[in-house]
Amino acid sequence: MPQELLTITGGAGRIGLALTPLLRDRYRVRLADRREPSADVDCDERVLADITELADAERAVSGASAVLHLAGNPSTAATWSEVRPTNIDGTFNVFEAARRHGITRVVFASTNHVMGFYALEQKFPVDTHSPIRPDSLYGVSKAFGEALARYYSDTFGMSMICLRIGWFTPQAPATESLYPLWISARDLAQIVVRCLETSRRFGIYNATSNNPQQQWDLQTSRDDLGFAPVDDVTQVARPGDRHAYVDSKAGILRATP
Repeated sequence: MPQELLTITGGAGRIGLALTPLLRDRYRVRLADRREPSADVDCDERVLADITELADAERAVSGASAVLHLAGNPSTAATWSEVRPTNIDGTFNVFEAARRHGITRVVFASTNHVMGFYALEQKFPVDTHSPIRPDSLYGVSKAFGEALARYYSDTFGMSMICLRIGWFTPQAPATESLYPLWISARDLAQIVVRCLETSRRFGIYNATSNNPQQQWDLQTSRDDLGFAPVDDVTQVARPGDRHAYVDSKAGILRATP
């Protein structure tokens, strides 16, 4: 029976719900979200919390051994007023709540969109060492989270690991243009566990499955974390609609009078 309690913020979202059954052999899982998870979700604890409020963030993490921070606005078309409350203020609240409660292990769900302009210009493979090039205000907000994670690691000695997650779908993907970004639930669960259990204080890692296009460099994830993805998008994909990777102007133009 696992003893360590893992808080997953944004736990009622599709990633949190997909990861929960895959993590419960290693952790007791608390799902923290501002909306109640479905009654059929098998978790150990549930907490209704809005991370834009520091007091709620503290309730969400209190008593936990580690935090997986998934909560946030994931829209690449979001305006600044839409990403700021959850992705900026909320991320600070979760990191600060963890510090106040003596939690030394946090995994932050960042995004490939921190490096999105490399993808737009097809400058592959995209690594984690090159200068950031966010493609959206969403990407900017996640870059902020990475910088904040570095600060908490350097200043307070916390293990703050950032995952630049590719494209997660619980079923087989149906968008061909995004195949290289795809990550399966079990590969995502694997790299989350490796982040939670690493002895490293800080790191930024790409997170995709073992896709043959190799547009997103996984070498650092393999070398530092021992990540060994087992799934391959070409083995599960089905033909579907083609969608643009991102509209880099959307978040600004949507807010323009």
